[in-house]
Amino acid sequence: MAVSVAKQGYELGHGHDEHDHEEVIYQETRDMRLLGFVLFLCSDVVLFSSFIFAYIYLRTTVAPTWPPIMDGHQLPRLDTAFAAVNSVVLFGSGVTMHYAMEGWKHGNKGRFNLFMLFTIILGSGFLGGQAYEYAHAQIGGWSGSIFGASFFTLTGMHGFHVFVGVVYLAVLWWQTSRTNLYDTHRYFGLTAGTLYWHFVDVIWVALFFLFYLW
Repeated sequence: MAVSVAKQGYELGHGHDEHDHEEVIYQETRDMRLLGFVLFLCSDVVLFSSFIFAYIYLRTTVAPTWPPIMDGHQLPRLDTAFAAVNSVVLFGSGVTMHYAMEGWKHGNKGRFNLFMLFTIILGSGFLGGQAYEYAHAQIGGWSGSIFGASFFTLTGMHGFHVFVGVVYLAVLWWQTSRTNLYDTHRYFGLTAGTLYWHFVDVIWVALFFLFYLW
């Protein structure tokens, strides 16, 4: 009887030690993964900055008027009102992503699921609005003018990042409901998804100003 009790005590203590060891490993690797993810976002900032400065250079030095003239006619400005509505959709998804993350951290899985669903729907809605704008923009296409090439390159690159983000959030949402990868203390994947989503929001602020307001 004494041997059995001692064995159970050893197993409980051993299991507790393993849990503490896993927690220490998670804390150490979380900091490294966070640093790596931040560096990845910094590299994306460099990528977008390169294209943005190229666009600013073309706009300020190549064409005397903007939008430039093509076939003897000045190209029309983009539909700012439509883009503003589409921007509100994207920025709204940033708000819902914030509340989804807060719901998860506080153990409110129902709130997390609801706001994560809203985020994915709004992100997809933004992509749909962008596709509609591409189909109706009268700026000469990607190879038709400097303006068109700049617009489709930069907004297309951003749209690709939004698409990747929607897929990423959908995978995270599936993982939280089908696996035990995350709990209220260990949720780095969700943190990375939130940072990425806010990143695409910030990039769109710059693009909206460059193409629709400037």
